[in-house]
Amino acid sequence: MTVELWVWVTFAALVVALFLFDLLVFARPGQEISFRRAVGWSVGWTVLGVAFGALLWAWQGRAPAEEYLAGFLIEKSLSVDNLFVFALVFSYFAVPAPYQRRVIFWGIVGAIVLRALFILAGATLLDAFHAMIYVFGAFLVVTGIRMATHADVEIHPERNPVVKLLARVLPLVPRYHGDRLVVRENGRLFATPLAAAVALVATFDVVFAVDSIPAIFAVTRETFLVYAANAFSLLGLASLYFVLAGMIDRFRYLNVGLGVVLVFVGTKMALADVYEIPVWASLAAIVATLSVAVVVSLLGSAAAGRRVLTEGRS
Repeated sequence: MTVELWVWVTFAALVVALFLFDLLVFARPGQEISFRRAVGWSVGWTVLGVAFGALLWAWQGRAPAEEYLAGFLIEKSLSVDNLFVFALVFSYFAVPAPYQRRVIFWGIVGAIVLRALFILAGATLLDAFHAMIYVFGAFLVVTGIRMATHADVEIHPERNPVVKLLARVLPLVPRYHGDRLVVRENGRLFATPLAAAVALVATFDVVFAVDSIPAIFAVTRETFLVYAANAFSLLGLASLYFVLAGMIDRFRYLNVGLGVVLVFVGTKMALADVYEIPVWASLAAIVATLSVAVVVSLLGSAAAGRRVLTEGRS
């Protein structure tokens, strides 16, 4: 698949325009986002991401479209992990609901830039050293096993080197000043807790990129498709967070499903020289795995709720 420079430039401009549209229209400054609005926007971004796959099918044919859709699904599902971290960060810094949108937006902007660098680095390594497919594959398998067996995510903002560096450059004030990241008091600049939250979210974006970029290279080596899948998966992340914000605890087995997906794509990558699993089969396996994880999680949460209700009555 050959993508000319003008296509890259046009697509980059489109991504920037979509992010600006999301920032300016999705939520006004200081405004809380309703569940209904978040659902509408989340569905809209997902439909747009899938529609880009249809455009690829018409433009480049079936194979690139399938590779993109598989990558989009992988990145979309792995991005759910970001939502758990968002919730932990917001809880730790007691970020008011109206200001959470700004933290997520800047975190996603950082993720887009960082993932572009990771994609270029990953593509270069795979082109230069074929053996890297085994390294990436083994890394994904190990990461998947760890994800499936460790449900709890712990964060320690006070130990985070980025937050420490921010505190050295700009001292932190203990209170919020609306949705401002920095304030000037007595002639000095200070960082607000919102700035610390953004710094922490950006740090975890790097960590998640290390997992997700090798995963998508397991289904496609086309740099354009890899970046497009990442861009469209991240575009709807903010609205998805506000959809799932009150339900995150119900997806107790989602980490197991995501772990299985990583093990699968890692194995697929490691066996690429022996047997190439069709993209459609990979797509079907990922959908089935995540669907089972979500259904089992919701059934488990419902059963736990009934037990609590029964115990309360007795």
